[in-house]
Amino acid sequence: MLYNQTMIPKHYLHQLMRDRRAIRRYQNRPIEKELIEQLLETAMWAPSAHNRQPWRFAVLTDNEDKIRLARAMGEQLFKDRSSDGDPKPDIEADVARSRSRIVGAPVVIGVFLSMTAMDRYPDEKRNRAEHLMAVQSVAMAAQNLWLLAHAEGLGACWLCAPLFVPDLVRETLKLPDDWQAQGLMTLGWPAEERVKSRRPWRESVLFL
Repeated sequence: MLYNQTMIPKHYLHQLMRDRRAIRRYQNRPIEKELIEQLLETAMWAPSAHNRQPWRFAVLTDNEDKIRLARAMGEQLFKDRSSDGDPKPDIEADVARSRSRIVGAPVVIGVFLSMTAMDRYPDEKRNRAEHLMAVQSVAMAAQNLWLLAHAEGLGACWLCAPLFVPDLVRETLKLPDDWQAQGLMTLGWPAEERVKSRRPWRESVLFL
C-alpha cells in the first residue's frame, strides 16, 4: 500500500519539531516498558548507510545501573578536569550536575553504534568515511527517538559525555566489544518548561 501523506495532520510535524526542547527535570513517575519498546522500534525506521542499521541501544531503568554509570563517568570527569588545572569547586559542580542528570531520569537510553555490518576498505580515508556514515545513521535514529518521545508527551535530553569515555561506558554497562558509545538520552515525564529560539534560517542556507 502506498503511504498516504494525508494520514498526518497538516503542519503537525513542523510544530512537533519546533516545540521539542531539552528537558532535564522529570516527575517521579515511571514510563511503561511497552511505550519505551514502541519508541525504540519506530525510531529504528530511520534511514541508514547501505541499510546496515548500525544503531544499538541500552535501556537503563534500574537506579543501581544509573548510579554505577554516573559514578564511573563522574570519577573520570574529575580526573580529566583536575589534570587540566581547573578549580576544584568548578569540577565538583560539573560532576554533581552530570550525576544528577543521569540518576534523576526515570529512563536513560545509551545510544551506540556498531561497525560489524559496515563496509571495510584497504585505505583509511574510505574507512573514516564509512565510520562517519554509521555515526550519521545512528544520529538520525536518535533524533527519531527524541521526536517520538516528545510526541508522546515525554521530555528528553541528549548528553554527549560518553564520547569522551566510550570504553568506560561500554565496560561499566558490560556491553559487547563492538558497541561504540555515542551519547545518552534521558527520558521522563517533564517537570519543567523551557523556551528556545533559533537564529534566522536564511543565515545558514544558500540557494545555488
